[in-house]
Amino acid sequence: MKKFLLFLAALVAAAVLLANLGPMILLGVSVWLLYIVFKQFMKSNSTAGKIGWVILGLIILSVAVSNIYAVIGLAAAYAIYLIVKNWTSPKEEPAVTQSDDPFINFEKQWSELNKS
Repeated sequence: MKKFLLFLAALVAAAVLLANLGPMILLGVSVWLLYIVFKQFMKSNSTAGKIGWVILGLIILSVAVSNIYAVIGLAAAYAIYLIVKNWTSPKEEPAVTQSDDPFINFEKQWSELNKS
């Protein structure tokens, strides 16, 4: 039952991720362009050049802000990561009780003898 619920959660998260894939790409491109505009703004020496870079930066910033809901897609990608990690996690092994009985701990004692 747990695996089935994990599968359904992964299916929903994958649908959300695919639905937000376009805005995620546009958000990434606009952040990259903002970085380039900032670098060019810092290199510019003229006032007219700086004003032009600021105007271009504001236009690109408006594109970035309009795609800010793409963060939901990033959350869905993180949810898929957690689901896959939980799906492939190893099963817990039963706890081994410690005892002084040599027949119960034979393997442990044998490995200790071999190390010596």
